[in-house]
Amino acid sequence: MSYDLELDTPIEACPVEFAVGMIGGKWKPILLFHLMPGAKRFSELQRLVPHASDRMLTRSLRELEADELVHREVFPEVPVRVEYSLTTDGKALYPILAEMSKWGEKRLSA
Repeated sequence: MSYDLELDTPIEACPVEFAVGMIGGKWKPILLFHLMPGAKRFSELQRLVPHASDRMLTRSLRELEADELVHREVFPEVPVRVEYSLTTDGKALYPILAEMSKWGEKRLSA
């Protein structure tokens, strides 16, 4: 087992590494941010994140669902309607994502 010499903790137990593993990547934080106001359908997320391919959106949403940060609800209608929303753990990320948004706004206006 390796140790972080500055923190004297096992690298495998680094909480930042664990968190980044769950929400890291190009699209996951953006999807989480767009789900903060409420549930969205896949087509809404496509419009909000136009530079992501359908494949990457699907993959990111599946990973977020597997990590229990996003809930996927299928409504038995014709045509089938699917909505994505944040779980309690996903909602707990709000302060982090809000601060990232503020930081990004400052950098964009600089």
